[in-house]
Amino acid sequence: MAGTDQKRITRTALILALAILCQSLRFFLPAPVFLSTFVIGALVNACLLIALQATGIGSALLIACITPVVAYFQQLLPIPIFILPVAIGNALYVWLFQRLSHIGPVWPAIGGAALGKAAFFYLAFSWLLTLIQIPAPMAAAILFVMGWPQLITGIMGGVLARLVWQRLRLSIDDQQKK
Repeated sequence: MAGTDQKRITRTALILALAILCQSLRFFLPAPVFLSTFVIGALVNACLLIALQATGIGSALLIACITPVVAYFQQLLPIPIFILPVAIGNALYVWLFQRLSHIGPVWPAIGGAALGKAAFFYLAFSWLLTLIQIPAPMAAAILFVMGWPQLITGIMGGVLARLVWQRLRLSIDDQQKK
């Protein structure tokens, strides 16, 4: 039992570190903001779903909540109140994928989770931006990023997670056979 807990904690820590590293790529890769949003968003979403499959819902939800805190400290979220809806949206993505993948094929689960996350982000930020006084161009940019790009990054992250998990699962199965 203790060995299983150690494996879960270790995997959680490694996937969290990978997610934070992915978030940090924008500081090292010279790419336009629009492009880096899609690449980094897909990578972080992939980490969330890989965490779900490799460690379970609890660890995946933990990573879903820690990544927006790190994003705030990296100055990717302009004000701290944005941490909460991003954490909830990430958690919703993980939870929807888990629920939908248990009742049907994985591809509709990826699409449903991405659609749920994108819809939540758009609605939450639309409402939140009516309560907060920030410059109109910044508000428009935030609302744009929290709209359809989230659907695309959610789908891309799900596809990437599926491909990576298939490879990881083969490796894990081989190790367990030894």
